[in-house]
Amino acid sequence: MGNTYHLYLRPGCEIMEKAEGLHKFMNWNKPILTDSGGYQVFSLSERRKITEEGVIFYSHIDGSKHLFTPESVVDIQRILGSDIMMVLDECPAYPSEKKYAKKSMDITHRWLDRGMDYFKNLGDKYGHKQIYVPIAQGSMYEDLRKTSLEYICRYQNPIYAIGGLSVGEPVEELHRFVQISTEILPEQSARYLMGVGTPENILDCIEKGIDMFDCVLPSRNARHGVLYTTNGIIHIKNQKWKEDFSAIDTGLDNLTSQNHTKAYLRHLFMVKELLAAQIATLQNLSFYLWLVTEARKQILLDNYTSWKINILQTINRKL
Repeated sequence: MGNTYHLYLRPGCEIMEKAEGLHKFMNWNKPILTDSGGYQVFSLSERRKITEEGVIFYSHIDGSKHLFTPESVVDIQRILGSDIMMVLDECPAYPSEKKYAKKSMDITHRWLDRGMDYFKNLGDKYGHKQIYVPIAQGSMYEDLRKTSLEYICRYQNPIYAIGGLSVGEPVEELHRFVQISTEILPEQSARYLMGVGTPENILDCIEKGIDMFDCVLPSRNARHGVLYTTNGIIHIKNQKWKEDFSAIDTGLDNLTSQNHTKAYLRHLFMVKELLAAQIATLQNLSFYLWLVTEARKQILLDNYTSWKINILQTINRKL
């Protein structure tokens, strides 16, 4: 996944176009998704202004003024060359008054229409197809959510995204709105739940029909020394791991998890060595990939629900 806002500012579109997109820039020959940059812009509440045209914002780097429009974020993402590119939307804060949530949803729909009209007249930039993905909004109001979901379904798309969840609402509300969404979005298209989440939330939402996720949690928590393992959750900075010379996670078939000891990784954190965050991040990403691979296997075996109940008892344990 590439962050459009940050890549737009640094290294910038000129460099990305010379590199012929992200795939060649970082030598990654598998799918890449880029966000629209909207979420980062909207999080800069003191440094941006929303208008019908788009979003005016000021760079957090040097204070320079910029404008993201539905059309310009298409252009930027075409230069990035991602396989999956997101529309510009507004993600309202939680909680939001219904009047504001509706206003936000309506402008998101108008931006969607503009972006789609613009995108459909463009050719392939680097010789491969790009998918332009609409996002449902509506905050925590069931009628607005349904309206938005039905609106984006007018575009017969291979992927639909669900935005505006996992923004501070109770987990019960997250599950309720995911269920509402998957009941409306077509089964033959991938359903992408943005910003989720914990291993438990991912498994619960897979069961409700979600296919795709993104979240900073595994890498952010890794940088703070929180490890997800096949045996449970480890806070590696705790004293109890100081003399534990066993592998980080013998349940994962990769060198990072099996070749480094818990005591060694704790030591790296305690001396503030940058390698600590790298090893911890590789562990957490490896765990997440293992988890969803196992989920897929269990779905094909028609054994998902019982497997989910059992595996959560293990991986949610605090070690």
